[in-house]
Amino acid sequence: MKAWRRSCAGLLAVLWLSGCGNEGSGEATEEQQQEPPAEVISEPPEAPADVAPLTVEIAVSAALRDDRRLMIEGETNLPDDARLQVVVERELSGVRWQSRTSVSQERFTAGPFGPGSGLPDGGYTLTVHLVEASVQPATVRERIGDKGEHLAGPLVRSARHGLGQVASYSRRYLIGSEPRRATDQVEVLEVE
Repeated sequence: MKAWRRSCAGLLAVLWLSGCGNEGSGEATEEQQQEPPAEVISEPPEAPADVAPLTVEIAVSAALRDDRRLMIEGETNLPDDARLQVVVERELSGVRWQSRTSVSQERFTAGPFGPGSGLPDGGYTLTVHLVEASVQPATVRERIGDKGEHLAGPLVRSARHGLGQVASYSRRYLIGSEPRRATDQVEVLEVE
């Protein structure tokens, strides 16, 4: 019964509103007979300022703490507050540790990485990602572009799922006093 009343009330409201107006007289009201308003002159939209390409540079150093956990420090020319994701992956098992950090005065730090018992000897890959522009602060997007279009250099690549361009730095590290047949360029970290 309540639903029927609501539909009747809604129908009456529509009929009442449709009855308001010009009463179908065919004559235009005084307001309708006036000349159309002059076009509003507006400022043309500002053309985006030309932004010079930013050739991304990232340099990273890793230090093994006394508890055998890894601390990462880095330098970059990315703007302040740029959001980074740092990932350390053990090559043998594929176990990963990750941390988010931000750039401050061209520097960033992350860590410690590894389990509470410390990292076992072996090979590790350290990767630093500049995440997609869509999740960066507005001040960072102004410099790198809304889709990272102002990023340049060998560290820049297309993001997954068509989200523009991102930057990624990667380096291998061997931890321990017995590096296992390393043929790649790696940095060996030893515990004293």
